[in-house]
Amino acid sequence: MEWFALYTKPRNEKKVAENLAALGIEVYCPLVTTIKQWSDRKKKVESPLIPSYVFVKIEEANRKDVFQVAGVVQYVFWLGKPAKIQPYEIEALKTQLDAPIINVTIETWTPKAQIQISEGPFKNQMAVVEKVSTNKVTLILKSLGIRLIIDR
Repeated sequence: MEWFALYTKPRNEKKVAENLAALGIEVYCPLVTTIKQWSDRKKKVESPLIPSYVFVKIEEANRKDVFQVAGVVQYVFWLGKPAKIQPYEIEALKTQLDAPIINVTIETWTPKAQIQISEGPFKNQMAVVEKVSTNKVTLILKSLGIRLIIDR
């Protein structure tokens, strides 16, 4: 069985994941919890890490079964074929999301500077500072192929 990326209708990721799981299809929808603030209250909200995407582990021959679920648009394609996601990539994503959030000390960083992360889930990873603003620092972790945004 292979992991594939599915593109969903906007804001349908959790519902699609629930319905696919009900069909017996192994599904992974990475979620993050954030605090949203309105004028009168704050609330913890669980939202998808990657908007409009869910990952399914399914046999190549059964790929069409996912279209029984409302909200599924199509498979994500790469070079004309459905994009296959490596199992270690899914595991890495799960591991990173399960890691506790740590406090990050922001030093004086300048764009294009190379740094080594010394603690937390990205420990010992090399990063390039992409952008520094008054309340955020954006890092590129080339070895993992991700962009990391740190709020100050």
